[in-house]
Amino acid sequence: MMSSLLGYSPILIMFVVMYFLMIRPQQKRQKEAKAMMDALTKGDEVVTAGGILGRVVQVKDAYVTLEIATGTEMIVQKNAVTTLLPKGTLKSL
Repeated sequence: MMSSLLGYSPILIMFVVMYFLMIRPQQKRQKEAKAMMDALTKGDEVVTAGGILGRVVQVKDAYVTLEIATGTEMIVQKNAVTTLLPKGTLKSL
């Protein structure tokens, strides 16, 4: 009985290690990304998944309107926003 439990211990240890090295950090990143999307406000400077930089002009439930150049706006899904830039970044580029 005891030897059969010891036979399964490497597999159990492998699952525990996988949880702490892969699954838990991924869940933490997803939670941070959701918090960032929920906190988007007018005036924030962001980067989209496609690499487009812009300033948030309007925030709706699932969409964000970005001003990518003076007088040029585009609507993207909130989940396309990947990075929140520090204020003033767009002027320095």
